[in-house]
Amino acid sequence: MWSLFANIGYLILFLNLILFIKSAQNYGKAFSIFTWYLGVIFLVQITSMTLKKFNINNLYLSHFYFIGQFILLSLFYINILKGELQKKIVKVCLIIVLLSLAVQYVNDLSLFLKFNLFEIFITSILLILYATFHFYNMLNEKKEFYFINMGILFYLFGSTILFLVGNLTIVLSPKMSKITWILNSILYVLYQIFILVEWKKSFSKKREFKPIL
Repeated sequence: MWSLFANIGYLILFLNLILFIKSAQNYGKAFSIFTWYLGVIFLVQITSMTLKKFNINNLYLSHFYFIGQFILLSLFYINILKGELQKKIVKVCLIIVLLSLAVQYVNDLSLFLKFNLFEIFITSILLILYATFHFYNMLNEKKEFYFINMGILFYLFGSTILFLVGNLTIVLSPKMSKITWILNSILYVLYQIFILVEWKKSFSKKREFKPIL
């Protein structure tokens, strides 16, 4: 069951990546950054799936996933948030979090070979905060990247809870851990659907440029 939803998520991710690459030249910097985000995540997911197939430890790839996601989505929000204070908060948090994680890994290299709950929590909770900023801004402004922002908020909020709860229950109940992964895969599929809906509604039609008279 888990592999079914995971594979569906990978397929929709691949579709989204192709669609966003095809449209990247027609839209702005934020769109391009999000396209890079999809590319990096797809690369990590495919590498992880390949290593798993050959029974090779792939847990270290989770750091590339969460840190890569945090960096690229932070840059994404820096470009779409309107208030200078909000932009400054994102920039400062990006630097502080990366420095904190660097110190943590230098002090304990063994963390690189397992899930880092601090990394998952801090990167996800800050992205949830940025998504909330953007929703607040859209109350009185154009609804730019509305479905993507909704997907980020929905997926990261749900997956963060599942990762934290799953880590606590894995020792007590392997079955519960499996349920956690299935639910996370379902959330991921829904997240990719939100991204697909965004492309369809906002970017599927090329911009028409009127000639200058």
